[in-house]
Amino acid sequence: MSIIAEYGSILVIMACVFGFFMAWGVGANDVANAMGTSVGSKALTLKQAIIIAIIFEFAGAYLAGGAVTATIRKGIIDPAILSGTPELLVYGMLSALLAAGIWLLIATAMGWPVSTTHSIVGAIVGFAAVGISVDAVHWAKVGKIVASWVVSPLTAGFIAFFLFRSVQKLILDTEDPFKNAKKYVPMYIFLVGFMISMVTFTKGLKHIGLNPGFANSALISIGIAFLTMLLGIFMLRNIKAKTEDDRDYHFASVEKVFGVLMMFTACAMAFAHGSNDVANAVGPLAAVVGVVGSAGEVAQKSAMPVWILLLGGAGIVAGLVMYGHKVIATVGNNITELTPSRGFAATLAAASTVVFASGTGLPISTTHTLVGAVLGVGLARGLSALNLQVVGTIFVSWLVTLPAGAFLSIVIFFTLKGIFS
Repeated sequence: MSIIAEYGSILVIMACVFGFFMAWGVGANDVANAMGTSVGSKALTLKQAIIIAIIFEFAGAYLAGGAVTATIRKGIIDPAILSGTPELLVYGMLSALLAAGIWLLIATAMGWPVSTTHSIVGAIVGFAAVGISVDAVHWAKVGKIVASWVVSPLTAGFIAFFLFRSVQKLILDTEDPFKNAKKYVPMYIFLVGFMISMVTFTKGLKHIGLNPGFANSALISIGIAFLTMLLGIFMLRNIKAKTEDDRDYHFASVEKVFGVLMMFTACAMAFAHGSNDVANAVGPLAAVVGVVGSAGEVAQKSAMPVWILLLGGAGIVAGLVMYGHKVIATVGNNITELTPSRGFAATLAAASTVVFASGTGLPISTTHTLVGAVLGVGLARGLSALNLQVVGTIFVSWLVTLPAGAFLSIVIFFTLKGIFS
């Protein structure tokens, strides 16, 4: 306890710096999930995508990022074991933030889309198992998270495959693709509005004490989806088929119609991502602030101060603006060639998977989900449409993420323990 009393303010300052660094990493690496498909399909320029992401990621993080968070992130650690030595939890959460931030920086520099959730989970498991005791870790939780590596990309890939097949059948392979695009795209806009509202209600708003339940969320989402569809129909009125545009690429006018749809998916995905993934950076930070603030008492839950959410939101935006372009290029351009119609199928499939996971309580990684969805869209055009070398590299980076986070966290944990104890 004396360590907390003596070095409390220093530990909180360190937590803020490391938390901002981790949030920066989330912005640099993970925001590509929300924006990669929009930029890769040329529905948005990089500048437009960054402006949308700044507004909606920050809004998602701040409005729906969490009023009450389980301090012991994801229930991975048993807090009872730490009640006598709260300083170990503080060192551990600091080392987890710094380790995950370092790994995200390395991955982003290489252009790898890795999971921020798995980075922080690996880091927490690492320090808890080695620095405290193997019994301190809830291994069943960890097993579920490992299972999500397979479940989330497969589910999203499956949905994206059939979504893009429906686009091919209803629009692209017909006599008059442009007329059919105008006819069916409002239906897809309705789907986007519904899915993203559901993501927000099921994933995001429960943090700020709004949890209308699954059935009520679905009813409200249908209303929002209907309004979104009306707005989409209004925006589509001005798009006309131009013969000169279609000369080089047969579907140029059709893709313009899907470009409108991508505007909706980009805004919505950014909001959902900000509300969901800011917790990876601010969860451990809130744990440190909570322990120091209560003079060493380890609580299972603590209130989330507003300034911590602001810090997390600012970190995400800073990371995106400064370094986000690297992973956006990988997701948007390097896995498979994306057009607005393909990008829409991938984004909607990813959002649908997140909703499904929220409803069933499956732990999920936004990164794995979106990469899986992009792969599904590529496969709908045949295996030759995929860059298998890039796909292989991404899979390897996923496998390395958890042990890399754990290793870095263990090293930092013992360094901090040596400095302060």
